[in-house]
Amino acid sequence: MRILISNDDGYLAPGIQALADALAAVADIVVVAPDSNRSGASNSLSLDRPLSVSKAANGFYFVNGTPTDCVHIALTGMLDVRPDLVVSGVNNGQNMGDDTLYSGTVAAATEAYLFGIPAIAFSQVHSGWSEVESAARVARDIVLRHFETLESPFLLNVNIPNLPYDQMGPLTATRLGRRHQAEPVIRAQDPRGREIFWIGAPGACRDAGEGTDFHATSQGRVSITPLQVDLTHREQLESLRGWLK
Repeated sequence: MRILISNDDGYLAPGIQALADALAAVADIVVVAPDSNRSGASNSLSLDRPLSVSKAANGFYFVNGTPTDCVHIALTGMLDVRPDLVVSGVNNGQNMGDDTLYSGTVAAATEAYLFGIPAIAFSQVHSGWSEVESAARVARDIVLRHFETLESPFLLNVNIPNLPYDQMGPLTATRLGRRHQAEPVIRAQDPRGREIFWIGAPGACRDAGEGTDFHATSQGRVSITPLQVDLTHREQLESLRGWLK
C-alpha cells in the first residue's frame, strides 16, 4: 500500500511523527506537510506567491503553505506514483461538529478526496499529545481494515479519545454534531497601541446527542464520520425555482 501523509500542525508535530512511525511498518509512506502550524487553514490554496518544497533530516517533505497546498503539490507534480490512500493527522485536538469546516487536518484529506483518492483525517479529542502513540495505533488499525463496503473514494473523519490503547472504546459510525455560535473575539492592543483581535473560543456543544461524534468520544469510543463535499441545499432548490419565476 502506498500512503501519503500530511497534517496541519506542521512536519515537526508529534502527531505526524507517531502516525508515520505506525504506518511505515505496513505501507510505503511519503510525508508532505506544512513547514509550520497551519491550524484553521481550512481548504485554502496559496495563489498569491510561489511555494517551495524542502526535505527534512527525517525524510519528511515540508512546504511553506497550507495543508491543501501540500496534498495538491504532492498529487499534481511531486509524486511519481499515485498513492492508494491519503491520511492526515494525528491532529492536536478534536475536529468534530462545525469544526470540520475550519480544519486544516480535514482539508488535507478533502483535497485527496477531490482527486478521487480515499482519504482519512485523524484527530485526538484533547490537545496536548497525551497518548498520541495509542491514537496512531488506532489509525493503523483503521487503515488496515478492508474498505470493500465503502464506496470509493471515501472521506472519513476520525476522532480518537486520549486513552491508552487497551482502554479505547470500539470504532463507532457517527454523524457530525453541532456547536453554538463561537465566543466573541478577544480585544487587545499591540505594543504600539493599535487595537487587535484574537479569535474567541468555539461555542459549546449544541447537538451532542447519541449518534453524534461528540457523544461517541465522550463515551471513550472512536468516532468515524463519513463526509461529503456537495454543499447543495437540495431541499431548497424547488423553493428557489419558485422564487425565480
